[in-house]
Amino acid sequence: MSAKSSSSAFPTNALHSALIGIVLSLAVFRFFIQDAGDRHHCEALLNEGRWLDSAHQSWQPSGCMLHNYSPKEVATCFDGRHIVFVGDSTVRQVFYAAVKHADKSIDTTAEKHSDRDITVGKTKFSFYWDPFLNSTRMAQLLDGSLGQSVGGGTPTMAVIGSGIWYLRHPDSGGINAWNHRMDALFSAVSPSGPVVADDVILMPVENAIESRLSPERAATVHLDDIKTMNEALDRRLHEPQFKPTLAIPRAFNQLIDGLEDETLDGLHFSEPISKVQASILFNLRCNDVLPKKFPFDKTCCSQYPTPNWVQSLLLLILLAWAPAGLYLYSRSDISISTYSFFPEQKYLLPITIFGLAVSFLFVADRTSLFLKENKQYDALTFGVLCLAALGAGLATMKPAEKDLGFLNRDQTDEWKGWMQIAILIYHYVGASKISGIYNPIRVLVAAYLFQTGYGHLSFFLKKADFGFSRVANIVIRLNLLTVALAYVMHTDYLSYYFSPLVTIWFGIIWVTMWAGHQYNERPAFLLGKLAIAAALTAVYFQMEGPLEATFSVVNAIFATEWNAKEWRFRVTLDMWIVWVGMLTAYAFIKIKEARLTDRPEWPQWQRMTIIGSAVTMAAYFVFELTRASKFVYNGWHPYVSMFPVLAFCVLRNATPYLRSTSSKFFIFFGQCSLETFIIQFHLFIAGE
Repeated sequence: MSAKSSSSAFPTNALHSALIGIVLSLAVFRFFIQDAGDRHHCEALLNEGRWLDSAHQSWQPSGCMLHNYSPKEVATCFDGRHIVFVGDSTVRQVFYAAVKHADKSIDTTAEKHSDRDITVGKTKFSFYWDPFLNSTRMAQLLDGSLGQSVGGGTPTMAVIGSGIWYLRHPDSGGINAWNHRMDALFSAVSPSGPVVADDVILMPVENAIESRLSPERAATVHLDDIKTMNEALDRRLHEPQFKPTLAIPRAFNQLIDGLEDETLDGLHFSEPISKVQASILFNLRCNDVLPKKFPFDKTCCSQYPTPNWVQSLLLLILLAWAPAGLYLYSRSDISISTYSFFPEQKYLLPITIFGLAVSFLFVADRTSLFLKENKQYDALTFGVLCLAALGAGLATMKPAEKDLGFLNRDQTDEWKGWMQIAILIYHYVGASKISGIYNPIRVLVAAYLFQTGYGHLSFFLKKADFGFSRVANIVIRLNLLTVALAYVMHTDYLSYYFSPLVTIWFGIIWVTMWAGHQYNERPAFLLGKLAIAAALTAVYFQMEGPLEATFSVVNAIFATEWNAKEWRFRVTLDMWIVWVGMLTAYAFIKIKEARLTDRPEWPQWQRMTIIGSAVTMAAYFVFELTRASKFVYNGWHPYVSMFPVLAFCVLRNATPYLRSTSSKFFIFFGQCSLETFIIQFHLFIAGE
């Protein structure tokens, strides 16, 4: 690097280092100071949150990710234990929502004011109708004898709720009687008392929607009284003489605040609301109980696992080895033999930066230092980010001094760059649910694979270099970061699907071009070889059996958990675009050799191709937007993705000015597009 370039790079590197330092400092301050009392976000899960959508389907606790539990996960968490719900109809709604988490087919129609026992697999769910909390079952629960009475041992979770009936029926004693009942409850669940359940949850008195209450209910159920009762619960929760071992999910009231459209009678809310309430209970109880494997998308009330010895050793090496070498090279009193433990000095700084980057990603995605939240697509956010990126790209457009030619390096780097930014924004805002956005993003992935085929065939035809050095250089460049992260993060190599995908395709291209390479100059031989290779590749990946057999051997030898079905989907979704890229490269080479661009009819052919490409691009968007869903589109994608990609190639190279003008901003991202794609899994979409 020249002195001029070094001096110009220094301010940029210093700025980047300062920015990372500020981000880490703020994260450390939040973790150790602001969240000192709730670093694992149990209190946040119980007490703070907001709706991410107007349909009230996605509830977001403050600073952590609420996991939607599957039936299998519910069964694993509770492992044949007993879950008890005691109280009024508001508790009954949460009971049925919890059961639906375990088995969606359960019939929830039953007599309203009655007990209900439902067994799903080995797990027993019980609801005891007791709006005043004065039944025999409630007494047995509080004195620890319920397990002996009904079987199942000590309940794993007890959910209790009362209050509205005390207001509805003043002859019960009203708030005073309810207060006495709460005193007894808090005393019973104190550490000195019997074990009531592994987790005891006391639901707050539900805030009624007064405008929806019937006249009869409105006469006795008042928000002021409910507020007084909930404030009394809060005081008890913090009084030292009780030292209760229970949780009060205040978020239950927060999430129904103002939801008049979600209730018909002002007291009972729609099924999605109850489902979220049950989900909060499962996250409270299960997040820290279930096996902790990636992706770590249960970050509420959960501690990240301690790194195993492999992770710890790798982190130590990444953080200490190269920096130690830099330090020793700066000393003059170190023996020559010491340097044998390190590479040349010029490699130590890049290795140090690499180690710091991987370690930063570990901190971001494997600790609670940074907050994680669920994603909810917002069209405005998506649009603003896309326009901002487009503006930055257009602002840095620079024309070259000469015609750089078709699909030149600056152009392909720019192409990779803006595609990568679009993919980052797409993932960051959770736009995958929107078919009209998902489909073009799939084309961007196909375009990258198109460039893979185009670039490698061009190289092998021009250079004919099939040696080990070339192969090793490409494979290491494609996989170094991915493999390092797979071991440091204790994840699956194939989960970083794009790096393995382009590696597989490079291997296929290399084998194809190497086989009989001495005859590659013969068009019939080369085209025939490409056709045979494409057919064999399609058979291998599309036919059930060969891929499963390969993965079973790999899994047995290396103790991996590679999924043949998932990998088949990844490969076959873009089965033909790589071959299209290779054929495009070959066609371009032959056009140059035949000097077709010098022929008088070439301008007419060019105009027709440009018009056809514009029509093709428009037709593609009409086509993809009219598919019923992204799943329907996936069936078409392998056969239609080539058309917008080829159309873009033509339009982007329509004139010498267009093909020789490129964006420095996009080029920067294009030169590290693969690394940016891999990094996003542990940074921009950490926890997913």
